[in-house]
Amino acid sequence: MDRAQKQQLVETLQQDLGDTVCMVVTHQTGLNVAEVTQLRRQVRSAGARFRVTKNRLARRALAGTPFETLAPLFTGPTAIAFSRDPIAAAKVVVEFANRNNKLTIIGGGLAGRPLDAAGVKELASLPSLDELRGRLIGLLQAPAARLATVLQAPAAQLARVLAAYAEGSSEAADPAQ
Repeated sequence: MDRAQKQQLVETLQQDLGDTVCMVVTHQTGLNVAEVTQLRRQVRSAGARFRVTKNRLARRALAGTPFETLAPLFTGPTAIAFSRDPIAAAKVVVEFANRNNKLTIIGGGLAGRPLDAAGVKELASLPSLDELRGRLIGLLQAPAARLATVLQAPAAQLARVLAAYAEGSSEAADPAQ
C-alpha cells in the first residue's frame, strides 16, 4: 500500500467516523473468513458497518472526530463496528461476541463519550430505536382504544336491553308458550 492509498484510506475512515454516533472497538483473533463474513452481514443488516483496521492509520483517522479519545484502544488485531444508530453496532457485535469467543470487545464510544467494554455491553442491552418507536406508538394508541371501548359500552348495553325486551314482548304475545 503506497502513501496515496494510505492517505485515501485515512480520509475515507475519517469521513465515515464523522457521521457516526456509535463505535465499538474489538480485537478479533482467530476469526476465519466465514465467521468474519457472517459478522459483516449481520452488522450490515442492522444498518452499521464493520471494518478491520490498521492501527496507525485508524489513529490518524480518529484525529478531529468525536472518537479521538479512543486512540489508545488501537493495539493488536483491531476491528471496528460503527453506525449512525446509537445502538445498532453495539447490539450486533455484542451478540456475536457472546456466541464466538474469538471476538473480544475492548471498548467504544457513543456520541464522543468513551465507553469501556461493560459500557458497550450495557448499551447493547437497551432497546433499539425501532423498538422504542413501536412502544411509543402502542402507548399513544392505548388510550384511544380504551376510549372507543368505553363509548361503545352504553350502546351495546342498550342493544341488549332492547333485544331482551323484544324477546319478552314476543313471549307475552305468544300464549302458546
